[in-house]
Amino acid sequence: MRKLKNNELGRISVDVFKNTQKTPIIVILDNIRSLQNIGSVFRTSDAFLIEKIYLCGITATPPNKDIHKTALGATESVDWEYVEDTFLLVKKLKDLKIKVISIEQVEQSTMLNTFIPKPNEKYAIIFGNEVKGVQQKVVSASDKCIEIPQLGTKHSLNISVSCGIVLWDLFSKMTK
Repeated sequence: MRKLKNNELGRISVDVFKNTQKTPIIVILDNIRSLQNIGSVFRTSDAFLIEKIYLCGITATPPNKDIHKTALGATESVDWEYVEDTFLLVKKLKDLKIKVISIEQVEQSTMLNTFIPKPNEKYAIIFGNEVKGVQQKVVSASDKCIEIPQLGTKHSLNISVSCGIVLWDLFSKMTK
């Protein structure tokens, strides 16, 4: 086997990305503190053709050198918008018939490996603060909460890792 060179990877331009049909997923970042985590979410969202990212509350916005460090230009390809209040955004998206899912450990959560997205359904996926998680009022307003199964001693994952796991899982299920 030979490693591929950058020019062999079939990368598309930002213009082509903008005009490509997107995966019907919106990402919502609820009060994310780490600029590197924000950048990583942009990069992962670019990889899976995510429709849009909403940056809420204390979540920083581009342009920012620390976001750029991990986003590697994905802030230019993935559509994004800043919204101060996550709860009000959730209400608006639900009014648009978008299914809102918080990624959180809650009573009666659905395990990610058992969740099957419905065809022709659009989902807004909420990732929460590195310490406090998704705000309780946002969890309560969600249509569903999905939990990433964890079998070790920690039962917590970095938000950028959680995002990668969840978006890959949903993308792979939605593009079968």
